[in-house]
Amino acid sequence: MNGVIYARYSSDNQREESIEGQIRECKEYAEKNDITILNCYIDRALSAKTDHRPEFQHMIKDGTKQLFEAVIVWKLDRFARNRYDSAHYKMVLRKNGIRVLSAKENISEGAEGIILESMLEGYAEYYSAELSEKVVRGLTENALKARYNGGGLPIGYTIDQEQHFQIDPLTAPVVQETFRRYAEGDTIVDIVKWLNEKGIHSYRNRPMRIDCVDRLLKNRRYIGEYRYRNIVQPGGIPAIVPQELFDRVQERLAKNKKAPARHKAEDAYLLTTKLHCGHCGAFMVGESGTSHTSEVHHYYKCVTAKRRKGCPKKTVRKEWIENLVVEQTMKMLFDDAVIERITDMVMGLQRRENTALPLLKQQLAEAERGIQNMLNAIQQGILTPSTKKRLDELEEAKGKLEVSILQEEMQKPVLTRDQITFWLHKFREMDVTKQAQRQRLIDSFINAIYLYDDKIVLTFNYKDGAKTLTYAEVQGSDLVAQAAPCRVFL
Repeated sequence: MNGVIYARYSSDNQREESIEGQIRECKEYAEKNDITILNCYIDRALSAKTDHRPEFQHMIKDGTKQLFEAVIVWKLDRFARNRYDSAHYKMVLRKNGIRVLSAKENISEGAEGIILESMLEGYAEYYSAELSEKVVRGLTENALKARYNGGGLPIGYTIDQEQHFQIDPLTAPVVQETFRRYAEGDTIVDIVKWLNEKGIHSYRNRPMRIDCVDRLLKNRRYIGEYRYRNIVQPGGIPAIVPQELFDRVQERLAKNKKAPARHKAEDAYLLTTKLHCGHCGAFMVGESGTSHTSEVHHYYKCVTAKRRKGCPKKTVRKEWIENLVVEQTMKMLFDDAVIERITDMVMGLQRRENTALPLLKQQLAEAERGIQNMLNAIQQGILTPSTKKRLDELEEAKGKLEVSILQEEMQKPVLTRDQITFWLHKFREMDVTKQAQRQRLIDSFINAIYLYDDKIVLTFNYKDGAKTLTYAEVQGSDLVAQAAPCRVFL
């Protein structure tokens, strides 16, 4: 029987049942029960109260491939502490012929085993709920005394021995200055730059970002307000920022939040790093500008021309060039011959990248031929001690190779030709009016675009995938514009 191990510990339960200990005891259980372990799935510092565990989901997905027949856990509470999740995922595994086995809990196969397993799962859920209640109770008691309850410590504060907030004389002035700068007109970007220049880091000891400063400016702790769940204590913490200054900052934040995001959707330039100038080969980058009629225009401009270094390439309208590229890419995808070529390319790439699997399969075929030859010799009456020994060696080698092949297939799943074709055909159903799908289409299939004054060269992500469009084929385009398509004031 083939099996896998699932091990987990939560951040609130890191005692002797460490990952290493769980895996060791699961392997001992597997050895005693003649189970070959193909893989180990490990979730570290993740609770089993929910199914939001990456390796757990990876294991469930691999189970659909029917490569193993058992999942071994140290105890059932490692699998799940929620009875619904436990029952649901065990049913999913059972449909694929997979059992969940506990290395430490001796559960029989009969009706009494079902009752015992249900009791153990119920106890695990009870223990988790009880532990959560105890934690919340302790944190609530701390909150009533305005004590630090863990989590990120805001800049400007330290914690004393009794877990109370105290003002940090080194960083509190920086907090005050941050509020003052924003209230007087500095942008959050300006403040981020200023804080990083001063060497001020977030509570995670990382450089400041826009979201860090945004949270800092909204943090009511700086006016002395302590808050935990439904407990609010004004004056529970020493205040760093005056109420009047804090209110001015909130007013400006609210005003900026309500301001419309001008032309936000149009500012996503889909051809960034894909579009090149046909004259000098440099990137063409997105820019926008406002005309004398207050209309905003978006376009791509050669980086060399932008830096005024002599390239004569004119700007091109963003909407026109992006629509053209999307249209030509969709035409390419509706060509069945092109789909076949791309499929051939992906299949060949898989074969080149996974060199271990073909070798293992070749060795397995040789071992099977050797076993068949031995059996033929035995049927002909040729049976010696060396024949029996050789047959045992070949059977053992065959078993090891089968396990190695399964492990390799789990680590590097190989797509079939039908799967690749299906994936490519799904692009034909795309709604190319949606920005996210347009971006995905371009990222997947466009390698480069070279824009000349009389033609465009599109290079797709497959061999010999290049297409040239002349001026005659794109009549009415911006290719022959002698100046920028729009009058722009930068």
